[in-house]
Amino acid sequence: MSDGAIAGPDGRLRCPWGLSTEDYVTYHDTEWGRPVHGDDALFERLCLEAFQSGLSWITILRRREGFRQAFDQFKIASVAAFTDADRERLLADPGIIRNRAKIDATLANARVLADWSAGELDSLIWSYAPDPAARPAPRTLAEVPAVTDESTALSKDLKKRGLRFVGPTTAYALMQACGLVDDHLADCVARGAAE
Repeated sequence: MSDGAIAGPDGRLRCPWGLSTEDYVTYHDTEWGRPVHGDDALFERLCLEAFQSGLSWITILRRREGFRQAFDQFKIASVAAFTDADRERLLADPGIIRNRAKIDATLANARVLADWSAGELDSLIWSYAPDPAARPAPRTLAEVPAVTDESTALSKDLKKRGLRFVGPTTAYALMQACGLVDDHLADCVARGAAE
């Protein structure tokens, strides 16, 4: 696979990872790198990135609807009220990744966030968005970092506030997915699409 943007079946150049499955083409073209706002929406992305840790993103993407059903659309207040019975239900749910530590972290994180003010998670996460003018567009996948100073700082801040499963790599994946950074390759058709 090429390290630079490559032509898809429609002839348009895309990031190479965005062409490996039809699910990825849709996700790459319509979601990844586009700004996401709202506490519940960002909580969902934070949870899904944590569940993805150690797995392929396609595994999470194909189970996303199952996750949404299992976690009541990732409404923070709702997930914060989940009981031990809900936890057992989640551990038995084949529609999600049944990882005890990740499920427990999701429930614990919701309980922490339920005490935050409306908009506080959104403001905190977006406060770590780097200046786009200071970041040249990557030309190859090798130029796309896995961790940055901003993601390390975001991770530390979230952990300091009591959140779990939010390491620097997970924080950077969140930043990429939610449009805090635009890591579409320079020649990719989706580069700058959200601007």
